[in-house]
Amino acid sequence: MKKKPRSPKSSPAHTKPAPLHKPLPVDKLRWYCNPKSLKVKTSDEIKPTREIIGQERALRALRVGLAMKHFGYNIFVTGVSGTGRTTTIKRMLHEFEMKGDGLRDHCYVFNFKNTDQPIALSLPAGQGKGLKIDMASFIADLQRDIPSIYEGQRYQDARKSVLGHFQDRQKSVLQDFEKRVKEQGFELVQVQVGNLMRPDIVPVVAEKATSLDEIETLSQKGDFPKEQFESLKKAQGVLEKQMSTVFRELRNIEKKVQQSLTEIEEKLVMPIVDEAIQVMKVTYDDKKVHAYLDDVRENIGGNLDRFRAQQPPPQPPQGEEQEVEEDVFLEYEVNLLVDNSQAEHTPVVIETNPKYKNLFGTVERVLEKGGVWRTEFTQIKAGSLLQADGGYLVLNALDTLVEPGVWQDLKRTLRTGKLEILTYEPMFGFAPSGMKPEPIKLNVKVIMVGDAELYQFLHYRDEDFQKIFKIRSDFDYEIPRNPSSVEKYLQFIKMVSDDEKLRTCDRTAMAVLLEFGLRLSGRQGKFSTRFNVIADVIREANYWAGEEQKTVVSAHHVKKAIEERLYRGAMVEEKMQEMIHEGTMMIDTVGSVVGQVNGLAVYDTGEHAFGKPSRITARTALGRAGVINIERDAEMSGPTHNKGVAILSGYLRSMFAQDKPLIMSASITFEQSYGGVDGDSASSTEMYAILSSLSGVPIRQELAVTGSVNQKGEVQPIGGVNEKIEGFFDICKARGLTGKHGVLIPIQNVGDLMLRDDVTEAVKKKKFHVYAVSTVNQGIEILTGVKAGDQKKDGIFEEGTINFLADHRLRQYAEDWRRFEAGNK
Repeated sequence: MKKKPRSPKSSPAHTKPAPLHKPLPVDKLRWYCNPKSLKVKTSDEIKPTREIIGQERALRALRVGLAMKHFGYNIFVTGVSGTGRTTTIKRMLHEFEMKGDGLRDHCYVFNFKNTDQPIALSLPAGQGKGLKIDMASFIADLQRDIPSIYEGQRYQDARKSVLGHFQDRQKSVLQDFEKRVKEQGFELVQVQVGNLMRPDIVPVVAEKATSLDEIETLSQKGDFPKEQFESLKKAQGVLEKQMSTVFRELRNIEKKVQQSLTEIEEKLVMPIVDEAIQVMKVTYDDKKVHAYLDDVRENIGGNLDRFRAQQPPPQPPQGEEQEVEEDVFLEYEVNLLVDNSQAEHTPVVIETNPKYKNLFGTVERVLEKGGVWRTEFTQIKAGSLLQADGGYLVLNALDTLVEPGVWQDLKRTLRTGKLEILTYEPMFGFAPSGMKPEPIKLNVKVIMVGDAELYQFLHYRDEDFQKIFKIRSDFDYEIPRNPSSVEKYLQFIKMVSDDEKLRTCDRTAMAVLLEFGLRLSGRQGKFSTRFNVIADVIREANYWAGEEQKTVVSAHHVKKAIEERLYRGAMVEEKMQEMIHEGTMMIDTVGSVVGQVNGLAVYDTGEHAFGKPSRITARTALGRAGVINIERDAEMSGPTHNKGVAILSGYLRSMFAQDKPLIMSASITFEQSYGGVDGDSASSTEMYAILSSLSGVPIRQELAVTGSVNQKGEVQPIGGVNEKIEGFFDICKARGLTGKHGVLIPIQNVGDLMLRDDVTEAVKKKKFHVYAVSTVNQGIEILTGVKAGDQKKDGIFEEGTINFLADHRLRQYAEDWRRFEAGNK
């Protein structure tokens, strides 16, 4: 039978306080770089380097991805913005630049067989431009030479001979037929039918051509013999049949005339066409080019009249705008989309605006006067993908995904290896062009730059993504602090100063920059790789040195630059601090209160993160509701915060509910919280508030707390520890430091401390303290000055301790609940 615990005979105020835990020494609060340890006096003594710093994993992935020529080995680059992703890609691509020996020119030419489907030609670098020039010269030569041939004596004589021969034949056939007609008493005349004239055969009566209808009328009156009329009628029918045969023969003669003239043109005109085309076939040894040139020859042969001397267009009346003359030989042009004739290296295209037409190209169109859209193959324009053929294309992942239609067509292009150039305008509700150019075979490696979250989203949500982006190059946001990384940091400082012609940095300035690099990483043992921020501080420190007309950048210039950066983005922080000072936001920094603790949170406005204290309160009472999360009930609590609160119940059960039920309703809340709350970094703070409420022991308001907790009562590390400490320090400093103020942090976060100089100076003067705790018991002892209390073998805690008082209250709750339940039966 367990021994019944005794009621506390005295309040904890009369118990002997437990010895306070010692605060952290000053040397644990930040890393100081001794300028003398840099072994240089100024940055002039440092040799600059363009080596990529601290990204070995990413570089190895990039090298593999860039070297692999197989399908799908495109690269997705992830990492924090500012870690040098784009700069590294540019440098790596420069290393992989090769001579452009295998590059291709890309052209579109007219499809004479299907005008809506232009033909794509891919030629070795330089030949595309050559074909364009040769075709233009070829057509210009034909425009000059063909009229000369037609006007030449040889052609005129041959044409005259052919025409004369066939005219004689036509004349002979007609004369023979007319002779037969006259011999039978008829005459061949022209009769008007409507607006046309046609030949007709009429009898001759009394030496006068008389129509058969008139003779029939005379016959009916008895003025013309009926037998003779019937004979004439029969003879006319025979002659008309003969006339049809004669005219058919005349038409055949005309066809033969055209055939003979075509043969003359083939003999006298086409040789100059064939000669030029044969030269181009030898120059451009490509089957598709040869087929295209054969189509060109056939089209020219069937349209030689177009090459005769053109009449100049009539001049418009004075004052009227002259219309632009359309190119009558447009179909013989070559639309050169990509010209690599001057390319010395593999193309590297960085597309900063991946709109659909910028990436894939487009088919432009012209609005004619009648309001009709018109387009043709010379309006096809290349995009970045085609310009990068044979090389590399760099894209921003987010920009690419948000553009309508781009991601789906990019995947299809990379999957099929073929580029389709279409007119894509989602703002129009109709297809602006029916033209469908032939797809172009493409060989390009795409490098997309994005963040890890976007990569994970695509990896799990898009099946094609894993097939076409097989390489991930992940950029680290920090590097270990060691002599090698210090040296590389200094070399980076020198490189920026030299590239931008900035003032020399002395070793004190470089030491402060190194410390700032650690502060950015949030860990004493790591340097940040956000070199864009480091470079900005160097530039701004150079500015402040210039304001003081100094030739060398010193430590106070760098500190001034950092302070100014913080000041520019600190307006929200200052407004919140004003509200705390004015009492609008209630935060106590003196005295002791039961069930009330100063929690710490980090606010991030994007360009500036800062810590802000929040009052966290707990109230306990008899009941079975357990721990009540008011934020959750108000739908203002995130999932991580909900989990942290649920863990509190597990800890309380393990500590106090082994020999009795946990009969308690404890409500906890962030006072004056009007936005969402998430994260578990306040779970230890909430635990302290509950223990204080249960035990009745007040908590020192001079202290603030951060840290999560697990079910075993172990305090766990959190993020933003520096900002949280400094946020509470600023409030206490504004109200006056008393030497009792301080912050409790998880012991695992000691290695992350990189506090401001004014904070470390206050700690050095014992005006402010930072405590590192590993358990809830340690934290509650510091906050109350009362021992937490260990559990003895009989299950009872040490008398007068926090845990003893809390356990007694919970035991009393259980007994009261039992009596209450019994009384209701």
